Order: sequence, then C-alpha cells, then structure tokens
Amino acid sequence: MVLAILVASVAAFIVSSIWYTLFGKTWAQLSAAGAAARPSPWRMGAEFGRTLALVVVFAVLAAATSWPLLGLAVLVWAGFPVVILAGSVLHERVPVRLAALHAGDWLAKISVVALVLGVWR
Repeated sequence: MVLAILVASVAAFIVSSIWYTLFGKTWAQLSAAGAAARPSPWRMGAEFGRTLALVVVFAVLAAATSWPLLGLAVLVWAGFPVVILAGSVLHERVPVRLAALHAGDWLAKISVVALVLGVWR
C-alpha cells in the first residue's frame, strides 16, 4: 500500500502542476499568488506534503468502504473542497472563477488518486 500511496501522490502532484500550467493565465488574472513567478522549492515540497496527506486520507477511506473509488472521489470532492471553496466565495469574496479553478484542480487530483489506488485495490 505504501507504493500505491507514493505513486498516487506523485501522479496527483503532476496532474495538479499541469492543471495550473494550463490555467496559469486565468489564475494570474484572479490571484496575486497565481501571478507570482515559479514557486520556490520549499513551496513545492509543502504542496507535495499536502498531496501526500490527501492520498493517505483517501486511501484510509477507500479501505473502509466498498464504494467504487471514482464515486468516492466525487463524494469526497463535493463534501470537502467544494464546500470549503464555496465558503470562501460566500464569506471572503473570493471570485467564483478562482474557486472554480481550484475546484477543478481538486476534482482532477482526487480522480487521479482514485484511479491509481484502484489499480492496487
């Protein structure tokens, strides 16, 4: 299972990097963080750590259920990042487009995690 978690973490990190590369101009228009130059090595390491935490939690949930993993991914996505991002739009005036950009990244990332972990299931 450790290998599955590491592979899923690397895959999700790569997919997320591609996501923000593809939507970099939009991100830069909507956020000062998106307009910044390439992230520093420590930020990339921290982001990989966040991704690893996501994968470990998802793997634990996946082990505790017989749900299809893509279905579980959509459920987790809708119940956590979407709810949090909606709160940021409602209470912190984050632009809807920025929240949608991040929500799309979360859906892509967690779907890749589900697919990779599904190979080991």
